[in-house]
Amino acid sequence: MKNSKKELVFLRAYALFTAIGFIAFISFAFNATQNRKFGTIDVERINVVEKNGDLKLVISNSEMQHNGMIDGKEFPKRQRPAGMIFFNSDGDECGGLIYDGLKEEAGLVLSIDQFKDDQIMQLQYSENPKNDKRKYGLQLWDFQKEDTFHPRMKRFEEISKMKTNKEKQAAYKQMYKDSLLSHERLFVGKKMNDDYGLFINDENGKLRIKIYIDKNNEPKMEFFDEKGKVVAMK
Repeated sequence: MKNSKKELVFLRAYALFTAIGFIAFISFAFNATQNRKFGTIDVERINVVEKNGDLKLVISNSEMQHNGMIDGKEFPKRQRPAGMIFFNSDGDECGGLIYDGLKEEAGLVLSIDQFKDDQIMQLQYSENPKNDKRKYGLQLWDFQKEDTFHPRMKRFEEISKMKTNKEKQAAYKQMYKDSLLSHERLFVGKKMNDDYGLFINDENGKLRIKIYIDKNNEPKMEFFDEKGKVVAMK
């Protein structure tokens, strides 16, 4: 008789806890599908994903910032500023918004990457607070060859193992000759030397056209040959 009472008490307790657990589960599932409103949230990182789990956006502080990814492989751990990193439907990093401000350097950059490659366009602001020097505007780059990302990364890895600056500089020059590095093609905005205007480079990154207002408030237009010599000006 005593065993039957114990079993009855156990079954009642089991049924009660099961019911409570079921109700809690239903409540959680229901609330999870509803929009929630919060006043303030302190968070170190947010991952925005599709329903299938594909990563689309990371909002993070500097310590937990995503390292970047291409062809399904995440880059090695590296220091990156706080901000947002964007990812396309192929899973590659395709741009981002980063920022920081220190006594030595301050800035904010919105970058757009070429598909399966590095940045080709930036809306940028950078400053050297100590010298009161600032640069801000729109900057464009161009890659002379397609599909150079992985060969470029391999060269960078080789350069990181070189012992002298002379070796490294020679290796970087060779990368330009092999069309593994991008060239700046255009900048519109203010430069560090206080020139405001339009600056256009050729496919080798050589300045060819300057239309600007100099630091003396004088409007100027200059054209250059491939060696940097002024061939016309106004």
